[in-house]
Amino acid sequence: QLQLVESGGGLVQPGGTLRLSCACSGFNTDTYTIAWFRQAPGKEREEVSCIGVKDDNVYYSDSVKGRFTISRDAVKNTVYLQMHLLKPEDTASYYCAADLHYYCENYKPSDFAFWGQGTQVTVSS
Repeated sequence: QLQLVESGGGLVQPGGTLRLSCACSGFNTDTYTIAWFRQAPGKEREEVSCIGVKDDNVYYSDSVKGRFTISRDAVKNTVYLQMHLLKPEDTASYYCAADLHYYCENYKPSDFAFWGQGTQVTVSS
């Protein structure tokens, strides 16, 4: 059974840093594309980043490019989202998702079959 469990969310001031973790079980993260999505109240769920089967295949949305970094620890079977220079508009529930896509691109939520429960990120002074 595939499971994804997010952690690392919290309250942070603008300009701060957080690292989200997506601990995976039931599959090997280096054989799936893993994506991070976020959803703010009243808004659609949007992809912010993903990492493909090859570690050098990554995608970032324009809104987070240069501030967020996705990475994978194949030994721990965990994918991370390092977030720097956080802004109030980054406030959302963050979800990791997995599916058998070979490469990363701007995916829709319906492109992923397996999801975690989400972790809340709040950026506020």
